[in-house]
Amino acid sequence: QMPGTARHDREMAIQAKRNLSKTTDPVERLRLQCLARGSAGIKGLSRVFRIMDDDNSRTLDFKEFVKGLNDYAMMIDKEEAQEIFRIFDKDGSGTIDFDEFLITLRPPMSNARKEIIMQAFRKLDKTGDGVITIEDLRGVYNAKHHPKYQNGDWTEDQVFRAFLDNFDSPYDKDGKVTTEEFMNYYAGVSASIDTDVYFIVMMKNAWKL
Repeated sequence: QMPGTARHDREMAIQAKRNLSKTTDPVERLRLQCLARGSAGIKGLSRVFRIMDDDNSRTLDFKEFVKGLNDYAMMIDKEEAQEIFRIFDKDGSGTIDFDEFLITLRPPMSNARKEIIMQAFRKLDKTGDGVITIEDLRGVYNAKHHPKYQNGDWTEDQVFRAFLDNFDSPYDKDGKVTTEEFMNYYAGVSASIDTDVYFIVMMKNAWKL
């Protein structure tokens, strides 16, 4: 876990629970319910939807949408679910594209925040192929300082893998982190940090940018 992110994560989750009682906007309520589970909450919901998308169409109809929300134990009634579905089903086709759904559900971030997140991503993505892997990390992340490496519990690769697992989709850890997964993770972290300046300083320190 990166310096400070665990604490931000907790603060953000507490804040989200608090705001839930105040908001009536159905999309915001769903967003806050996800964030109440921490930075990976939105990623977790996307994973549930992915499992349900049997035909790999990357779309969901209303029945699948409701089942996904229930499987993820979201407290949402049918009327509210219908309202959310309508908002996302922009063309009225009766299905929603879940990449679009997730982007809308992600807490909004300023361009300044997105840019610094992408800088960190590019620094880690040594090979420049848009995916961070163990190979990439060998060049940029020193595993030898890790306590579990020092006491012989973990190999260098295990340290790298544990590091990638932070950003990887929680229920589908494949040891590869895409731009989208990295962004989703930091959208969660970002939700707990009020000012762009502070967020940027945190990222610069964490990644030596």
